[in-house]
Order: sequence, then structure tokens, then C-alpha cells
Amino acid sequence: MTQARSWDIGHDNNDGVAIILDPQNQRLNGFFFVLNAFNAQSEDQLHYGTEPTYSWDNKWFSATRRLSDRWTAEIAIPFKSLRYSLENKLWGINFVRIDQKTFEYSTWTHVPVNFKSYDLGYNGALIWDDPPPKPGSNTVLIPYMTGGLSQDKENNIPSKFNFNAGFDSKMAITSALNLDLTINPDFSQVEVDKQVTNLTRYSIFLPEKRSFFLENSDLFGGYGIPGLISPFYSRTIGLDKNGNRIPIIGGARLSGDISKSTRIGIMNMQTASQGDYFADNYSAVSVNQNVMKRSVIKGYFLNRQSFAPDSVKQSDPLSKWGRNAGLEFDYNNLQGTWNGWGSYHQSFKPGITSDDKYMEAGGTYNNRHLSTTIDVVSMGTNYYTDMGYVQRINNYDASRDTTIRVGFKHIYADISYKFLPAKGNVDQHLLDFNTYTVFNPDNSLNEQDLTLKYSINFRNTSGINAILSSNAVNLLYPISFTGQTPLPKGNYQYAQLALGYGSDTRRVFSFAINLGGGSFYNGTLKTVSGAILWRSQPHVNLSIQAEYDKLIFPDVYGSTELILISPKIEINFSTKLFWTTFLQYNTQQNNYNINSRFQYRFRPMSDLFLVYTDNYYTTPFLKNKNRAIVFKLNYWLNL
Repeated sequence: MTQARSWDIGHDNNDGVAIILDPQNQRLNGFFFVLNAFNAQSEDQLHYGTEPTYSWDNKWFSATRRLSDRWTAEIAIPFKSLRYSLENKLWGINFVRIDQKTFEYSTWTHVPVNFKSYDLGYNGALIWDDPPPKPGSNTVLIPYMTGGLSQDKENNIPSKFNFNAGFDSKMAITSALNLDLTINPDFSQVEVDKQVTNLTRYSIFLPEKRSFFLENSDLFGGYGIPGLISPFYSRTIGLDKNGNRIPIIGGARLSGDISKSTRIGIMNMQTASQGDYFADNYSAVSVNQNVMKRSVIKGYFLNRQSFAPDSVKQSDPLSKWGRNAGLEFDYNNLQGTWNGWGSYHQSFKPGITSDDKYMEAGGTYNNRHLSTTIDVVSMGTNYYTDMGYVQRINNYDASRDTTIRVGFKHIYADISYKFLPAKGNVDQHLLDFNTYTVFNPDNSLNEQDLTLKYSINFRNTSGINAILSSNAVNLLYPISFTGQTPLPKGNYQYAQLALGYGSDTRRVFSFAINLGGGSFYNGTLKTVSGAILWRSQPHVNLSIQAEYDKLIFPDVYGSTELILISPKIEINFSTKLFWTTFLQYNTQQNNYNINSRFQYRFRPMSDLFLVYTDNYYTTPFLKNKNRAIVFKLNYWLNL
């Protein structure tokens, strides 16, 4: 057997098989191992309520054989790659067969169609005659060295050569508890963030891609509302607001199970000073206690401590330190049809004693046809998250070029109904209505979005959708979408219609297109977006995503055209040799980025990377900002 990495392509749009393991049999957390017919592997940790991202990596082995009328797979998963209790003789297990030709997902146990095939609540039973074997010594050392040539014309920094070295280490404290250590980590091989056109008034949430922060990441990041409110957001450690790296001196993280029903996470990270950023120490503690049959009580404490000079702390007292603590209760019935949650979060800052809380409550119901959700939030203006992310709390005032914190309350409600025809070419009709209403601290209306969506999914994986939205905004501070005179504060109402079509994703060539338009504040917005994918399996994937937005506002408020084009070329020479080139042309960010990455996996979990990155202005056209070429060598050493 050989280990295949490829590009963590997942289980959708591929002919494949998957194994799901839940060693604690709590139906809340587990492991997902996926293999396609060309022996390309993907793996991830599963957490209830979230979808796989395939960002978690570990060592396992597989081989496939393709015949004229079938294919076979052989899989070996080392016990060292799992986290489990030696006393637990009952594991959850399931098997998934993905047949893209017929667009069918078959599972070993029955999983209702309103749940994902990898849902942990419907696993079968793996019963050990004797307790599972002790995995033995499980300590891994991953040293690395990196070097490269860089040039920064934007800041008039001449070309220079850099060399660096460090290591990561994984140590199994018990079979279910792991200690991760990192000294001078380097993430130069991480693919660049995917850029998007932002027509909101707030910053965009970007996912974590750095491997050190990914294992058991739900222990720290599983609080709040993903993408909207997160008390802990790992990108605040070692990255500035623009995604530029801040050196991390080192860190440690202990995570896993200390009993069948209790999980813990303890993390400490130390960053160095760089530019306008002073050194910081970050600490996080989280405990998850499983209760009832499929529910959990969670609690956390976070602390950021600044090493800035006293003069800076005196001029900006809030920069001294920031702390957060909170409790959450997530209820799930055994079948997964009912889900409810309630939470209380408290922030601590020097001199602040009021309006510093975040509270939330809500629930969902999901059956074969009907799905409903309601969520209620109260966010205090003085709720600070030095280690987190809150999308709406910072409001930019374009007239004064400053940011003002404003708390809010929101109510989100959604109801959808699925029609599942027994015969014909249509797989599903979906009708969905949701409303999102935001109130200011004085309970006056801040914003309300009403959205009605109708979609048809066909059995050949193609689909059509239509979305009608109506928006009402009480703009608190002037904002500009064109770079010209900001729109004045006040009340705005506007509506938009969008239509979309996606073709059969099983084909060698597939595409999607979306058309939208309507009013936008006191102007108009027209949008065209789409994607094209061409695949020559198993070696080549060529894709391009593009978006064009035209905004027209009256008189001095200006007009603009925003263009985002993102081609991507993936070449898999084998299951050990890969080359990916990602281009991004974004006029909103005035940036054209080239990121080309070559990877050679010379042995399991050991890689040689060669990365070339280049950034240009789009205006003036293709004037260079900076460029670099970097190599990195890391070696996975089992001790």
C-alpha cells in the first residue's frame, strides 16, 4: 500500500468510498476518511453541526484497482492516527459509497435524506470483543527548513534572501489526548486566501488554513455563530487584518478526550513584535461535557496579554489585555431532528464594566420535508474579542475615516420546505423564506433583509434557482462603495432579483452562471457571476470563477465597475507530485495575485514545497508590488 495525498478533493463530485469512525460513540465527534477510484485521499475530523473542510491531515494508507466494470479499494488506518479511549469497546461506524454516475450516496446504515451521509447520529455499531489495542508510543517530530528570495517594491525594500527553520511536534499523552508543540512555525506553503467582492459594510470572515490550528479546532472555535460571531478566531494569532504574517515564536496545545464524555482544549501562543504590532501572548482553555444522549455543555476562557511599552498602554488602555469567558448549552435529540442552544458570553477590558455581554438563544427543527430555524442575539457595544471576530460591531464612517463600535440585537428566522418527487428528472424542489432583522441598542431598526428562494435540483446534478430579496437599512454612518462622495446616513429601501443555473457537475466540462440586479441603497446594482470547470481525470483540473458588478449612484456619489477573475490550474502528476497555480485579478482590492505551488510528497506526510507568489496593482495596470519565491522542506518523523 502507498499513501496518496492529492488535493483533499473530498467526497462530492467523485466516485468514491468513505469510512466514518466515532471512537467515543457520542454521536458528536468523529473521523472521516474518503478515497476515490484513483486513490486520492481526503480526511477530516467530523463535528456535529459543521461540514467537512478537509483541512485536517493525518497518516493512513490505501490502494485502488480499476477494472473494466468495477473498482476495488483497500484501506488501512493506523490506530495512532485516531484518538480514542482504551476502555470503550463500542465505536460508531459507517460506510459510504458515492456513485456519481447515478448521483447516489449509499450508506451501510439507513441515513434519512434530510441528513448528510456522514451524519454521526446514524452510525452503526463496531463492538470490540476485547478493548481496542493500545497504539503504543505515538510521538511525531516534524522539523522544517525554509528559504527564499523576496522583493517588496511597494515599501521600497530591496531583494533579500531569508532562511528559517523550526519544528512541530505531536505527542500522545494518552490514546485520546494529544499535545501539539510548535517552535518558530512557518506557513509559507499555505494557499492564499480566496478573494471575494465585498458589497457589505463589514469585513469578510476568512477560514483558517494553517495546520497547527486545525486539529480539534471545534474545541476553541465552536462557540457563537460561524462566520458572524466567534469569541475565538485563530486568525487573530499570527496574522494582521490584511492576512500578513506576524512571527509566532512558539506555542503549545493540549486537546482531546480526558474521559468518554469530556473533551478539553488548552492552548498558549506567543507572537513576536513586527512593525506596528507588539508582542502578544494568547491563552485559551475550553471544556466540552457531553450530557444526555447527544447534547453538550461547553465553557471557555480566553486571555490576550500585550507586551507593548507602558507608554503605549497608557495612551491606549484597552490594548493592555483582553479576556473573554462564556458558557453554551447545545441540545440535540438522538435523531438530530431537534436542536436548541443558549449561551452567555462576557468580555473583560481595563476600565469597562457595562454593556460588555453577548447572549444568544435559538433552535432548529429538521425532518424529511420541513426545516425551520430561529436565532436571537444581544450584542453589547463594549463586548470586545481580542481573540475573536464580530462582523457587525465595527461601523466605518467614511466621512470622518474612522470606525465606531455599535452593539446590536438580531432576530433570524428561516423556514424551508422540500418537495421530493418519486419519479421523473427532478430530484428536489426547495422553497425557502428567511428574514434577518437587526436592531440598534435603543431598539430602533438598523436593518432588515427578507429573502424568498425557489430552487430545482435535477437528478443529473444540474439545478436552477431564483432569489428575490427586499432590504431596509437605517444607515448610521456615511459609506462609499465607489471611492467618491459617501452616501449620507439615513433610511434606504431596495430590492433585488437573482437567477442562477448550474450544469451537470459529473461532466468533463461543467459551468454555473448567475445574473442579478435591482436597486441598491439610492442607486442600482447589476451583477453577473459564473464558474467554469474542465476536468481530465485523474490529472488535470482547470477552473475559472468570475464576477462583474456595476454600481450606479446619482450625481456626486459616483459609479464603479468591479471585476474579480480567479483562474485555477491543478495538475496531479501522480499521488505524490502536484502543481497548483492560482490567479486572482481583483479591481476592488486593486490587486492581481499569482500564487504557484509545487508539492512533492516524497514519503507519507513529508513534503518539499516550492512556492512562487507575485502581486501587482490593477491600476496602474500590472505595476509590481512585491514578489517572492520560497522553498520549504518538512519531514514527518515517528519517534
